[in-house]
Amino acid sequence: QVSEGDVVEESTLKALEMGYRLIDTAAIYGNEVGVGRAIARSGLARSEVFVTTKLWNEDIRKSTEAGAFQKSLDKLGLDYVDLYLIHWPIQGRIVQPWTELIKLAESKRACAIGVSNYHVHHLKELALNAGVVPALNQVEINPLLQQHELRKYCTTHQIAVQAWSPLMQGNFAGNATLDAIAKKHGRSVPQVILRWNIQENILTIPKTINPARMLENARSFEFILDAEDLNAIKALDCGKRFGPDPDHFDF
Repeated sequence: QVSEGDVVEESTLKALEMGYRLIDTAAIYGNEVGVGRAIARSGLARSEVFVTTKLWNEDIRKSTEAGAFQKSLDKLGLDYVDLYLIHWPIQGRIVQPWTELIKLAESKRACAIGVSNYHVHHLKELALNAGVVPALNQVEINPLLQQHELRKYCTTHQIAVQAWSPLMQGNFAGNATLDAIAKKHGRSVPQVILRWNIQENILTIPKTINPARMLENARSFEFILDAEDLNAIKALDCGKRFGPDPDHFDF
């Protein structure tokens, strides 16, 4: 969700230079042009960069999914995306946009298709009415919102789980449990949270435009949380959302 222009272009380019290979954007973020320019400038082979973008709500309501996808491709300057997601579940229109994404996957212009912000009941509706299971469900997950039931359903049905806002939109300061674990390992709290994601088999996409924090985030692979740490983090789960509830949003 970085603003279009030099900021998104330069920060994306820096991330690619540092070794990042997954770029998550969306039509509603308004920055697909800058993301595409950064990928082009990076000099990396297209096959080396994994690009995710998303279908916005108004295009679902207006049944303009195919046109919206082409606009995203054009803005990105790409022939295909690696993953295309339905951004939010629109009540009464769960199945219809998914059938359009299936067509995109069949055309090979989207290598994989998935959903975002889907609860279990949304996924069950797809399962009853479509023959293709989402490759991935991108949802809000953090130490205070661990989504165990949803994650169990996804694992059972071979749907990868990816966490947006894994760092709680910065609302981790002052958490005594996370502070203690970070101190124990000589790490930062964000590193602890991202390491927890990794060990819980949750794909994670932290946002930053700060190169120092990009490096800090990447260093989450350098240590391991023990069982005591994982149990302490599990006990933090209280269902706290920092973003909208997918069953109750007005956009």
